[in-house]
Amino acid sequence: MRRLLNVTGVIHLLLSGLQVWRAYWECVFTPFTVIICSLTAALYYLWGRKCQRPALVCSEAFSAFLYKHCPVVAERFSPTPWCWGGRLQTLVFAVLKSRPPVSYRNELIRTVDGGQISLDWVDNQASVTYPESSTRPTVLILPGITGNSQQSYVLHAVSQATRHGYRCVVFNNRGLGGEELLTPVTYCAANTSDLECVVQHVKGLYPSAPVLGAGVSLGGMVLLNYLARKHTESGLVAGITISVPWDALKFSSSMEEPLNWLLFNRHITKSLHQILNRHRKILEKVVDVDYVLKARSIREFDERFTSLMFGYNSCMDYYRDASPGKKLPNTRVPILCLNAADDPFSQQSAFPVSVVQDLPNVALVLTAHGGHIAFLQGFFPRGENYTERLFGQFVHAVFEHPKEMKRACGIKEEQMKD
Repeated sequence: MRRLLNVTGVIHLLLSGLQVWRAYWECVFTPFTVIICSLTAALYYLWGRKCQRPALVCSEAFSAFLYKHCPVVAERFSPTPWCWGGRLQTLVFAVLKSRPPVSYRNELIRTVDGGQISLDWVDNQASVTYPESSTRPTVLILPGITGNSQQSYVLHAVSQATRHGYRCVVFNNRGLGGEELLTPVTYCAANTSDLECVVQHVKGLYPSAPVLGAGVSLGGMVLLNYLARKHTESGLVAGITISVPWDALKFSSSMEEPLNWLLFNRHITKSLHQILNRHRKILEKVVDVDYVLKARSIREFDERFTSLMFGYNSCMDYYRDASPGKKLPNTRVPILCLNAADDPFSQQSAFPVSVVQDLPNVALVLTAHGGHIAFLQGFFPRGENYTERLFGQFVHAVFEHPKEMKRACGIKEEQMKD
């Protein structure tokens, strides 16, 4: 009898414990689960709102060509869900983006003023699509403000182009390709003489091979300014730009916002200082290097160095000349431009939407998110992103469907001298 009472007591204690645990679960874990589910649903909803189709601004004929040969422009851009905002996209891109292996062949060419430019080639001799070197299409890549052929976005662009069988050449701005400055001249967004020298050199080597220009950030500004100045005699069959700052003054103002100055402006200015220091011996012949090194922002650097180097009366004059937005009507080749509305480097108000709407040969692809150059996708965004897919599809469309592209952009054969 006593044993039965003990068993009954144990069972009673177990049942009481289960009731206590159930009450605890209902009081704590059920609300916690509801909160987690609610937050997950809210995040999924917000991320879903971020997944939007890019705005495509261009003529009806050019848009039809792009929808047919660059289907990515019609797809929803789904940014990495935990990368909230353009600043975070930009920073994560710089840290996490993978770097595909690329083996370059370096070439130094001389300029008319006695300087030299470093070109990094990927000849792609193993190309099955274009086994003849003389006719193999060439992609000419222009990196950003302090970039060179080793930037991750350049390596990915080269990987995309060579995968299609094309040749690549990276135009490193003076002093950025590992070479020494032979003259006290560097580079800027408004000066296109070095790019003209490079294009002439490439066309001289391969006169029968079409050349496409691809510019990133400041490289895109240089490319667009060049295309506007050369009209039908650029030597290029098309151009593509990524994250171009359309208005240099607005770019400078955006970079001086407190958070942007802390995250980006200070870092870029420091990189410009390092370039100046590396070539101090020859540059101190024309500028007060120590005074320039005291610059605390990109604008101060341009006031003390860039505008003086290239003969402008003021930094504002330089910024006006460097801004490519209003020069687009002077271009004559097909151009595709990708920008993100949350790019901390380029304000959305500077996008030349009204200008492009009236042009047959220029297309703007505008995403709501993506930051500067980043356009990260996937939960762990190290692989191929939206930029690389768009780049690969457009380059392929240009080289494989040239006549259709020219018709779509209203370009007659005799208008283009490539």
